[in-house]
Amino acid sequence: MRFTRTRDLVIAGVVAAILLNLFLRLDYDSLPPLPVLAGATFAVIALVETWFAFSIRARINGKPGTSPIRPLTAVRAVALAKASSLIGAFMLGAWLGVLVYVVPLVDLISVAGGDTRASIVGIVSAAGLIAAGLWLEHCCRTPNDPDPDADEAKRPYSG
Repeated sequence: MRFTRTRDLVIAGVVAAILLNLFLRLDYDSLPPLPVLAGATFAVIALVETWFAFSIRARINGKPGTSPIRPLTAVRAVALAKASSLIGAFMLGAWLGVLVYVVPLVDLISVAGGDTRASIVGIVSAAGLIAAGLWLEHCCRTPNDPDPDADEAKRPYSG
Protein backbone atom coordinates (compact mmCIF):
# COMPACT_ATOMS: atom_id res chain seq x y z
CA MET A 1 0.00 0.00 0.00
CA ARG A 2 1.32 3.43 -0.90
CA PHE A 3 1.06 6.60 1.09
CA THR A 4 -1.57 9.05 -0.09
CA ARG A 5 -0.27 11.27 -2.85
CA THR A 6 -1.17 14.91 -3.22
CA ARG A 7 -1.91 14.29 -6.89
CA ASP A 8 -4.71 11.84 -6.02
CA LEU A 9 -6.32 14.30 -3.63
CA VAL A 10 -6.11 17.17 -6.12
CA ILE A 11 -7.67 15.07 -8.89
CA ALA A 12 -10.58 14.05 -6.64
CA GLY A 13 -11.16 17.65 -5.60
CA VAL A 14 -11.02 19.07 -9.12
CA VAL A 15 -13.39 16.43 -10.49
CA ALA A 16 -15.87 17.08 -7.67
CA ALA A 17 -15.67 20.86 -8.12
CA ILE A 18 -16.33 20.64 -11.85
CA LEU A 19 -19.18 18.15 -11.53
CA LEU A 20 -20.97 20.02 -8.76
CA ASN A 21 -20.53 23.38 -10.45
CA LEU A 22 -22.02 21.97 -13.66
CA PHE A 23 -24.92 20.47 -11.71
CA LEU A 24 -25.62 23.80 -10.01
CA ARG A 25 -25.63 25.58 -13.36
CA LEU A 26 -28.35 23.21 -14.52
CA ASP A 27 -30.54 23.00 -11.43
CA TYR A 28 -29.73 25.60 -8.76
CA ASP A 29 -33.23 27.15 -8.96
CA SER A 30 -34.99 24.00 -7.77
CA LEU A 31 -32.68 23.19 -4.83
CA PRO A 32 -33.53 24.11 -1.23
CA PRO A 33 -31.15 26.42 0.66
CA LEU A 34 -28.11 24.72 2.15
CA PRO A 35 -28.01 24.51 5.95
CA VAL A 36 -25.11 26.59 7.27
CA LEU A 37 -23.75 23.67 9.28
CA ALA A 38 -24.17 21.10 6.50
CA GLY A 39 -20.45 20.45 6.24
CA ALA A 40 -19.69 20.66 9.96
CA THR A 41 -20.00 16.89 10.39
CA PHE A 42 -16.61 16.52 8.77
CA ALA A 43 -15.09 18.80 11.40
CA VAL A 44 -16.36 16.52 14.16
CA ILE A 45 -14.99 13.46 12.34
CA ALA A 46 -11.66 15.27 11.88
CA LEU A 47 -11.42 16.00 15.61
CA VAL A 48 -12.13 12.37 16.55
CA GLU A 49 -9.66 11.14 13.94
CA THR A 50 -6.97 13.50 15.23
CA TRP A 51 -7.44 12.17 18.75
CA PHE A 52 -7.25 8.62 17.35
CA ALA A 53 -4.02 9.50 15.50
CA PHE A 54 -2.30 10.66 18.69
CA SER A 55 -3.45 7.49 20.45
CA ILE A 56 -2.16 5.26 17.63
CA ARG A 57 1.14 7.15 17.52
CA ALA A 58 1.72 6.65 21.25
CA ARG A 59 0.95 2.94 20.96
CA ILE A 60 3.18 2.40 17.91
CA ASN A 61 6.07 4.25 19.56
CA GLY A 62 5.63 2.14 22.72
CA LYS A 63 5.00 5.01 25.12
CA PRO A 64 4.74 3.95 28.78
CA GLY A 65 1.21 3.20 29.88
CA THR A 66 0.01 2.19 26.40
CA SER A 67 -0.64 -1.29 25.10
CA PRO A 68 0.92 -2.46 21.85
CA ILE A 69 -1.26 -2.02 18.80
CA ARG A 70 -2.55 -5.06 16.97
CA PRO A 71 -1.53 -5.27 13.31
CA LEU A 72 -5.15 -5.46 12.13
CA THR A 73 -5.98 -2.29 14.07
CA ALA A 74 -3.10 -0.48 12.38
CA VAL A 75 -4.26 -1.65 8.95
CA ARG A 76 -7.78 -0.47 9.67
CA ALA A 77 -6.45 2.88 10.85
CA VAL A 78 -4.49 3.31 7.62
CA ALA A 79 -7.60 2.43 5.59
CA LEU A 80 -9.60 4.99 7.59
CA ALA A 81 -6.88 7.58 7.05
CA LYS A 82 -6.76 7.06 3.29
CA ALA A 83 -10.56 7.07 3.00
CA SER A 84 -10.85 10.23 5.11
CA SER A 85 -8.31 12.20 3.14
CA LEU A 86 -9.90 11.13 -0.15
CA ILE A 87 -13.48 11.93 0.87
CA GLY A 88 -12.24 15.17 2.40
CA ALA A 89 -10.62 16.11 -0.91
CA PHE A 90 -13.77 15.19 -2.81
CA MET A 91 -15.96 17.25 -0.47
CA LEU A 92 -13.53 20.16 -0.47
CA GLY A 93 -13.82 20.23 -4.24
CA ALA A 94 -17.61 19.98 -4.05
CA TRP A 95 -17.85 22.86 -1.58
CA LEU A 96 -15.47 24.91 -3.72
CA GLY A 97 -17.73 24.19 -6.70
CA VAL A 98 -20.68 25.54 -4.71
CA LEU A 99 -18.72 28.60 -3.59
CA VAL A 100 -17.55 29.45 -7.09
CA TYR A 101 -21.13 29.23 -8.33
CA VAL A 102 -22.92 31.16 -5.56
CA VAL A 103 -20.50 34.02 -4.86
CA PRO A 104 -21.41 35.90 -8.07
CA LEU A 105 -25.12 35.43 -7.22
CA VAL A 106 -25.00 36.91 -3.71
CA ASP A 107 -26.39 40.29 -4.86
CA LEU A 108 -28.94 38.70 -7.20
CA ILE A 109 -30.44 35.85 -5.17
CA SER A 110 -31.08 36.12 -1.42
CA VAL A 111 -30.45 32.40 -0.78
CA ALA A 112 -26.95 32.63 -2.26
CA GLY A 113 -25.66 34.46 0.84
CA GLY A 114 -26.62 31.56 3.10
CA ASP A 115 -25.23 29.07 0.62
CA THR A 116 -21.96 31.01 0.60
CA ARG A 117 -21.69 30.71 4.38
CA ALA A 118 -22.56 27.00 4.21
CA SER A 119 -19.89 26.40 1.58
CA ILE A 120 -17.25 28.18 3.67
CA VAL A 121 -18.10 25.99 6.68
CA GLY A 122 -17.93 22.94 4.39
CA ILE A 123 -14.57 23.99 2.94
CA VAL A 124 -13.01 24.47 6.38
CA SER A 125 -14.43 21.17 7.65
CA ALA A 126 -13.34 19.20 4.58
CA ALA A 127 -9.84 20.69 4.79
CA GLY A 128 -9.73 19.63 8.44
CA LEU A 129 -10.74 16.10 7.46
CA ILE A 130 -7.97 15.95 4.85
CA ALA A 131 -5.44 17.12 7.43
CA ALA A 132 -6.69 14.63 10.03
CA GLY A 133 -6.58 11.77 7.53
CA LEU A 134 -3.05 12.60 6.46
CA TRP A 135 -1.98 12.99 10.08
CA LEU A 136 -3.48 9.61 11.00
CA GLU A 137 -1.72 8.02 8.04
CA HIS A 138 1.56 9.58 9.19
CA CYS A 139 1.03 8.37 12.75
CA CYS A 140 0.54 4.79 11.55
CA ARG A 141 4.12 4.62 10.27
CA THR A 142 6.50 2.61 12.36
CA PRO A 143 9.46 4.55 13.77
CA ASN A 144 11.90 2.94 11.33
CA ASP A 145 9.82 3.59 8.16
CA PRO A 146 11.88 5.28 5.45
CA ASP A 147 10.83 8.66 4.15
CA PRO A 148 8.64 7.94 1.07
CA ASP A 149 9.56 11.26 -0.53
CA ALA A 150 13.27 10.42 -0.42
CA ASP A 151 12.66 7.15 -2.28
CA GLU A 152 10.64 8.91 -4.98
CA ALA A 153 13.37 11.52 -5.47
CA LYS A 154 15.99 8.82 -6.11
CA ARG A 155 13.94 6.99 -8.76
CA PRO A 156 14.40 8.00 -12.38
CA TYR A 157 11.42 9.57 -14.07
CA SER A 158 9.45 6.91 -15.91
CA GLY A 159 6.50 8.74 -17.23
